[in-house]
Amino acid sequence: MTEPILPRIRPEIAALAPYKQGKQAGADAFKLSSNENPFEPLPSVVEALQHATPMNRYPDATATRLRERLGARYGVGIDQVHVASGSVAILYQLVQAAASVGDEVMYAWRSFEAYPGIPLVAGATGVPIPLTADARHDLDAMADAVTERTRAILLCTPNNPTGPIITTAEFEAFVSRVPADVLIILDEAYAEFVTAEDAVDGLGARVFEAHPNVVVLRTFSKAYGLAGLRVGYAIGHAKVLDAARATGIPLSVTAAAETAAIASLDAESELMQRVAVIVERRTALVTALRAQGWKVPDAQANFVWLPAGSHTDEVAAAFVAADIIVRPFSGDGIRISVGEHESVEKVLQVAASVVQTLQLSTDELG
Repeated sequence: MTEPILPRIRPEIAALAPYKQGKQAGADAFKLSSNENPFEPLPSVVEALQHATPMNRYPDATATRLRERLGARYGVGIDQVHVASGSVAILYQLVQAAASVGDEVMYAWRSFEAYPGIPLVAGATGVPIPLTADARHDLDAMADAVTERTRAILLCTPNNPTGPIITTAEFEAFVSRVPADVLIILDEAYAEFVTAEDAVDGLGARVFEAHPNVVVLRTFSKAYGLAGLRVGYAIGHAKVLDAARATGIPLSVTAAAETAAIASLDAESELMQRVAVIVERRTALVTALRAQGWKVPDAQANFVWLPAGSHTDEVAAAFVAADIIVRPFSGDGIRISVGEHESVEKVLQVAASVVQTLQLSTDELG
């Protein structure tokens, strides 16, 4: 049977692997592969969802109520707030607005796995800059790599999947070296989990006011536990966000997502108590893993990073065999989300057994 003639696809898109979601877990397994919040939605949020716009009606195309609420929260006008179906959607929108064929989009690597595909979709060239030896953004190297073709720079803090933050001093020094007409996207999807006092806080410090080329991203998926509803937001200069709005898919934020986000803001103090519990579990994990010999980088999000290097696939297989679904990055390491209380001890048991079974040396552990 002859193959049908198909439409021509851009070669770089044909070669681009689709986004790979964290492996789903069986009924008896702990799913620690997608950085999800382990707590179920609050009853107040569930109740609010029951009163969302009926499914036969279109949602508000610009999520006006949520934008007004976020604008009041951060002391900005509604036009300085953009809401979309997850912060990753805003990443795509901003890069498509800023970069095209012949342009460059820079990001640290390894970082959020969606980053390499974002410039490709826009027709631009991605420029990955290796992390430092301690799994942090090398901002000096990134500033050195800026050229006349650089149109956007993606900064992830805390960095996913390795965990460390960018400090306020590092960020300010970096911004001062980047031309003012280059878009800087400060991706703070895990900001609520940060405990480091010197971490840059794009919204608290209002960096978008001092630097109009900076857009700050946040999400309701992680700390607020709304990953299944897909809602994220950006704060920045109105004209920059207008460009994102122009490239976005209309009506992508559902009424349910908007309603749940507002209800979550109403219940924020209760949700932040849950965040504190996750941070406590994270601290326990990091402390115990380091005691086993693992060189875990500074963990400031809701996950920890095991730099397993060439042993990554073997280590990941050991976790899967114990009904713990983790996120391996072959050749680099493993990201383990901070999950249910019961999962912590089980993660530590497997991590310890791997060290003994594979007879990993201190150097091999990172």
